Amino acid sequence: MRAPETAPHIAALRPYVAGKPIEEVQREYGLSDIIKLASNESPRGPSPQAIAAIEAAAPGLQLYPDGAAYDLIGALSRHWGVERDQLIVGNGSDEIIQLLGIAFLEPGDEVLTAEPSFVRYEAAAQLNQAEYVGVPLRDFTYDLEAMAKRLSPRTRIIFIANPNNPTGTMVGGAELNRFLDQVPERALVALDEAYFEYVEEADYPRSLDYLGEGRNVIVLRTFSKIYALAGLRVGYGIARPEIIQALHQVREPFNVNALAQAAAVASLGDPGHVERARQSNRSGLRYYCEQFQRLGLDYVPSCANFVLLDVGRDCREVYEGLLRQGVIVRTGDIFGLPTHLRVTVGTPSQNERFIGALQAVLQAEPAPA
Repeated sequence: MRAPETAPHIAALRPYVAGKPIEEVQREYGLSDIIKLASNESPRGPSPQAIAAIEAAAPGLQLYPDGAAYDLIGALSRHWGVERDQLIVGNGSDEIIQLLGIAFLEPGDEVLTAEPSFVRYEAAAQLNQAEYVGVPLRDFTYDLEAMAKRLSPRTRIIFIANPNNPTGTMVGGAELNRFLDQVPERALVALDEAYFEYVEEADYPRSLDYLGEGRNVIVLRTFSKIYALAGLRVGYGIARPEIIQALHQVREPFNVNALAQAAAVASLGDPGHVERARQSNRSGLRYYCEQFQRLGLDYVPSCANFVLLDVGRDCREVYEGLLRQGVIVRTGDIFGLPTHLRVTVGTPSQNERFIGALQAVLQAEPAPA
């Protein structure tokens, strides 16, 4: 018997390619000492308060989680000074991206973003039979001027990753303000700020101010990065109540598990942990830049917790060489950057190990003539 045919718009979907797990590298290469710098995870781990909250919540796992996430919504409301009805939580901010597509896209609508950027923006369009419009980056940064020229009556959702993944670059407040002034009323702008806690530039946009101005903007944030809760999958969105209500209409019940909710609430109560992670990241970025300059490698200055660097040759060859030394990074070819690698800032010892392994690989594998 033949299997049912996949719908054409689903068959054409690009599946998400995750970073290689440590366990897979252990099996394939017979290694035991492996570091993973591929998925922009925090090397510091969660707040001790989050661990304690998980332990306290664990005995109640026979019960469904609070579907309304009452405590977490309350904690976020107090933390950011917004109303409860301006918030939604999700199974990572990825889920909220998908909910945006379900709630607001119809066949024939357009999703506008930059290329390369987070692949799930394209998926939101494809899943809902909307047209995906990807505008090339300029100097590895969102080209909002070019994107403004691509706005049309069919533009429905605009995704802006700030900082952008995989480049680590950001757009400033003045530039973003000019762009928002040109966005048609029908369109919704999703500001994906997964890495915003790492940003230290003074001109980074104050995105929550847009909500008070009544703009059709939703701010997406996550506990997966600086809060180090990637394994629990919890993100959130902040927007006008009407936008949030539409997302609740299509949200699955119990979409954020009980341990994730407890850990997220506790994490918000430990700002010192976040600040220490920020300081560690700042030091790691500085070290990477110094070492890349020493090695004569071009790189993109980053506002996030990773760096995109040009190794000057086939990135997959360098990637494989690093794997053999127990170092997992991310190849740039999946982003259309065949000579680039994206590497996460790790602990000082992990950063030093990566640089040592990279230098060894580049010296052992000369660039082709």
